[in-house]
Amino acid sequence: MNVKITILVDNYAGDGLSAEHGLALWIEAEDRCILLDTGQGGCLAPNAEKLGIDLSRTDALVLSHGHYDHTGGMSRLIRTAPEMEVFCHPFAVVPRYGMRSGEAKSLGMTCDSLWALDRLSSGRIHWTQEGTVIFPDVGLTGYISRETGYEDTGGAFFLDPELSRPDSIYDDQALWINTPEGVIVCVGCCHAGLINTLNQARIQSGASKLKAVIGGFHLLNADERRLNCTINALQVLSPELIVPCHCTGSRAVEDFEKAFGGRVTAGIAGKTFEF
Repeated sequence: MNVKITILVDNYAGDGLSAEHGLALWIEAEDRCILLDTGQGGCLAPNAEKLGIDLSRTDALVLSHGHYDHTGGMSRLIRTAPEMEVFCHPFAVVPRYGMRSGEAKSLGMTCDSLWALDRLSSGRIHWTQEGTVIFPDVGLTGYISRETGYEDTGGAFFLDPELSRPDSIYDDQALWINTPEGVIVCVGCCHAGLINTLNQARIQSGASKLKAVIGGFHLLNADERRLNCTINALQVLSPELIVPCHCTGSRAVEDFEKAFGGRVTAGIAGKTFEF
């Protein structure tokens, strides 16, 4: 299988492109075009146009989870690609909150995104609670089991504006692509933990080897123990390519570069990877 992955939205961007706090990956797998997440919505379409990517060709939109910085461009995308199908976990639509400057801030989908999702016909939306194959050799993890003792959601997340009900972000999921050289795993934020995510994707895909992992690892708040445990586990999995994006954090990227050398390429909008 020929696979091409382009980072469309990230916290950093290449020359002539726009950056925002968010993530979107454009994935071409044989004759299928898949978008993993949409960023906040301001950079998706302009960056795609500058990169020569036609978003109307999108066959499937996969939402890694329901935070605003991954779902904000959904309304416009649904209008752009009217035949596109959407895959997300049912919990992606629940209200959720975080704390910013001592106050509660909504982190969930915007009203526009929720409205766009609600207006989709039942045949175009797929609620992925469990592992799901969406195209030949392309699948979603659905809910990711929390098995490691050192990984968590990566921050203080809540289900209510009073910040009293912790949010475990059960809707977090990843996309995997099987190739003869191993499985490629595309992630949004890894709120279930990077290692939990990779282990589940490898098991579900049946792959014996991890070819690459691309996306946000949400390690910006990770302490030294978690970073060390993550790197040790990743050394066992031994991916050929590691592309940390979005919420990974500069310290984690530096630690990965020290541990894995040239196998690490920091992600920015505009970078493309071919397999």
